[in-house]
Parts: sequence; C-alpha cells; structure tokens
Amino acid sequence: MPTKRYMREPIPVSGGDLCHSPHIFNRMLRAFCISATAEEATRVLPQKSCPEIAGRGRVLLSARALYVINRRTIGLSVVVFLCGSLLAQTSKLREHFDHATVLYGWVTNDRGQKLRTFVTRPNNASKVPAIFFVGWLSCDTMESPNPKSSDGFGILLTRLIDHSGFATVRMDKPGVGESEGDCAKADFQSEMTGWQAAFASMSNYDFIDLDRVFMVGLSNGGGFSPLAAHDHPVRGYVSASSWGRTWYEHMLELERRRLTAQDWSPAEVNREVKGFAEFYSLYLIKGMTPGEIVAQHPEWKNLWYDGPDGQYGRPAAFYQQLEALNLGEVWQNVTVPVLVIRGTADTIMSRADSQAIAQIVNQVHPGRARYLEIDGMAHDFTVHDKFNDPIIPTILNWMKEQLAAQPD
Repeated sequence: MPTKRYMREPIPVSGGDLCHSPHIFNRMLRAFCISATAEEATRVLPQKSCPEIAGRGRVLLSARALYVINRRTIGLSVVVFLCGSLLAQTSKLREHFDHATVLYGWVTNDRGQKLRTFVTRPNNASKVPAIFFVGWLSCDTMESPNPKSSDGFGILLTRLIDHSGFATVRMDKPGVGESEGDCAKADFQSEMTGWQAAFASMSNYDFIDLDRVFMVGLSNGGGFSPLAAHDHPVRGYVSASSWGRTWYEHMLELERRRLTAQDWSPAEVNREVKGFAEFYSLYLIKGMTPGEIVAQHPEWKNLWYDGPDGQYGRPAAFYQQLEALNLGEVWQNVTVPVLVIRGTADTIMSRADSQAIAQIVNQVHPGRARYLEIDGMAHDFTVHDKFNDPIIPTILNWMKEQLAAQPD
C-alpha cells in the first residue's frame, strides 16, 4: 500500500474559486490520486477513476461547487457538492501518436514552478535526432494537437512528431495545462527559464542524439528560440511565422495593418498610429501598464482596446521583457543554419518581422540563413483555411540536408 499524504487541517475552496479556476480543482484531485490507492479514489469519486482524473487534469464543472479536502481514516477523502449537476466530464485521455510514444516529465523554472514536458520517442528507435519546439504567445497548451482540426499549428506539430522519425520535445508554459502558475500573470522571464530547463532536460533521454538537435520556433517563439538552447549545441533553427525586430516596431506595424484592414481613412490611420507610437513608448519602454497610461492620458481612452494590466491575455511585464530583448544580438551570435518561413497572407508577423532574422544571420554569417516565403499562407500555416501540406517535407528535407552536411 502506498504511503499516504495527510493534511493536518481541512482545506476549503470556495465555489467561486473552483468554478473560475479549474486548475485548483484539478491539482487537488491529482494530489489525492497520487496519495491514495486507486480503490480508495474510485470509492470516493464514483465513476471517475484516478487514471481518468489524473490523466489530463482538466475537469469541467457545470455549476458552482464546494470542494473540501479533509482528514479521514483512509488518509484523504474528497467531498464534492455540486449545485445543479454533477461533474460534466473529464477531459480526453492522454495524447496518442501512430508512430511515436509520449513520455511525460517535469522541469522547474526560476520561480520554482513545475512545468509539464512532452517528449516523444519514435517507435523502434535507438539513437535519433530531435526537434525542440518553442511555442507561441497565447496561453494554449502544446499537448494533444489535433491533426483533424483546422488548427494549423496543431497539424504541424502532429505531423512532425508522427512522421519525422525524430524525437521531439514540447513544454507547457506556466499556468497552461498541468503546468503550475497563472499564465495570465506569468512574465516572459518565468517562461524563458522554463524553455531553458526543458531544453537541458533532453540529456535525461538516452535515445536523443544531443549533437543532432533542431529548434523549431513557432510564431512568438521563433523570435527568441536561440535563448532557449542557452549554451547547448543546436544543429539548426527553423523560425516559422515569427519576428526578429523590437517588439515596439512589430506592434506599431501591426496596429497600422489592423486599422487599415478596418477601412479607416489614411488620415485616420496616421493619426492613430502617432498616438500608438507614444502609447507603446510609455508601455513597452517606460514600463507603464496600459491602465496607468490611460489614467495619465485620458485622451487615449478610445485608442486602447485591451485590458488595463496587459494585452492578449498576458501581463504588461511580459511584453516589456520582450521589448528589452536584443534580437539583433541573439541572431548574430547564431552560427548554424537557419530556415525562416513566412506566408504572404500572414497578418500577424509582417515580412519585415520575419525577414529580419535571415538578414541579421546573413549579415554576420553570409549564406547561413534561408528565407522562404509561401504564397497565400496565413500565420497558422493554412492556405484558404486548409493546411499547407508541403511545409512538412520542406522542413524535414531542410533538416536532413543539414544532417548530411559536415557541421562546422
């Protein structure tokens, strides 16, 4: 019988906290399942076995609830009172690939938060090259990419994992999936140290050839991906739908495109962009939050379209730390081959954003970077809402070319 973990005092969680923060509920359920036997857990939580509950960890509640962990004779017992209906469902089971096995692990960032990693090993493989994925800006998990969905990022992940013959490594940033923390409050530094810890953890897997590791940075992650490797060797970088300038430059161009797409007149667009130039200077460079800026400059109240403490679901500090990066220095220090991919229909990252990476690398190391622009492809690797299939052999063939060549 496994050793139990006992609580000295009951831990109450209010219905409001529970319904608005399923991660709290999920974490407590996982803690119980780890410390109790499967038989006990199944008795306390009827019709929901521990593997199902602890399997993915995202439990959906259909009503307000009161969740209490209390000390009992079996060690831990869980009492769940639901107002209206029982647990709606547990999430799907762990992800599955036809040609690779998934290994689940943990790494720790500089805040002491445990972050979930997903390492895949090709079936019947011994020592293989690896792809390390650095993800996007949003608080979306890298787990369970759905190849049958319209999500281009998920399709790209799935096909590279399942058909490359390479090992792969992914990580969920703080507050995403099973990773500890709150993504809406997590700054870039806490995410960056997580990527670095995940990269370093590859040395724990004897089937990964550490001399043949490729980095694939997607969207925001493609801009700073060399930082994730830290001092570890990388065979080559793929930056897809990404950026290589300052975040300030990126945002000003993005705002101009956004306003133009909304059919504002040229005069109106120029007027608003001038306002954004000052706004983003205070926000990204001077370190003020959007709310503080609007309070100080009420004339910009209608200019700002997001929250007072951040943007796109991330805190202000996240973007201020992005702005503090010197991507010119980051990429000029890259001495290995680089493949930069962008679609002409990308409305998030501009040609100037993506092309900057190749220009920086080639300026210092002529011929090391290749810039590939795909006609009609959007930010999510789709063309007319259908995944652009040729991008997979393009990436894999490029990687095989680098493996065939003698490294410097």
